[in-house]
Amino acid sequence: MFLSNIDQVLNLMSWVFVASSEYTLDELGDLVYPNPSFEQLITKKMDGTLEVDGHPLCIVQMTAFKCGGFAMGLQTNHTTFDGTSIKYLLQNLAALAGDKPLAVAPCNDRSLLAARSPPLVTFPHPELLELKIPIGQEGESDQNSNDKAKAGPTNGKGKITGFNVVSALVWRCKALSNTENQEVDDDSLERSSTMLFAVDIRPKLNPPLPNSFTGNAVLTAYAKASCKTLEEAPLSELVDMVTEGVARMNDDYVRSAIDWGELYKGFPHGEFLMSSWWRLGFDQVEYPWGKPKYCCPLVYHRKDIILLFPDIDESNAGVNVLVALPHKEMAKFQDHFY
Repeated sequence: MFLSNIDQVLNLMSWVFVASSEYTLDELGDLVYPNPSFEQLITKKMDGTLEVDGHPLCIVQMTAFKCGGFAMGLQTNHTTFDGTSIKYLLQNLAALAGDKPLAVAPCNDRSLLAARSPPLVTFPHPELLELKIPIGQEGESDQNSNDKAKAGPTNGKGKITGFNVVSALVWRCKALSNTENQEVDDDSLERSSTMLFAVDIRPKLNPPLPNSFTGNAVLTAYAKASCKTLEEAPLSELVDMVTEGVARMNDDYVRSAIDWGELYKGFPHGEFLMSSWWRLGFDQVEYPWGKPKYCCPLVYHRKDIILLFPDIDESNAGVNVLVALPHKEMAKFQDHFY
């Protein structure tokens, strides 16, 4: 459907709230520094009067500052929009705000990611946790699936990226800072650590998903090693493990993971999740009034999620790492990091 103005789009896709602030943007201070007060710029939930099925797909809060600047806070569900889909959403809003055609014609064909019939799990999936035994899948059929299961393609011949390198370093620091075992001994070093991270599966499938696929086209990849390996191995070896995790996500593995989800209704399971906003490009969307000054996730203090996000200075190619840990664990993390 083609709509003539942005108000129509917002009315269809979301609920919009308008707020004002007595501050200027400059008075907010460093926009990159984690600021819990930014929570006031987001409407997290409705008033409870709506039924579950009646909740909007997206809630937008527009907050005006006395300097003339404003913040646009979005609350969405990841099952509806992954990071790439949100960028498409913002690009289309920017286009409509400028009386231009849609920047991206979204592909909403969810059948492209449907499970096969019957589902066929051909790989073990240690990155997923089973909730229950599927009805009708116990016994012989389940055993046959396990007998056929393969370890997956892990030759490590993937592209080494900045994300792989940063994630490998953070993985080492996070695993070795875990104080579940206060005394560092051989047993604690043999403890395994699993880092989870999201992979865009649009280009991984055969045939690939359309670039304009809008929905949740990410799956959880993983890298796993003992704490002893994480402590003693060179960083390059850990980078290879992360790279293997990405390379593992080919068409066969992705289809197996989708079918696994159809059978077991489980969820990702690991020591922590590395969530990257580093190169999503939200801050590069060109609105009629210019590009955003900064884009960032709402900060929440969870030790099982680590965030990567870019610097406010476009000339700085570095990355910010947001880690929330108890004091003793943070001290260990910093020791290993530096």
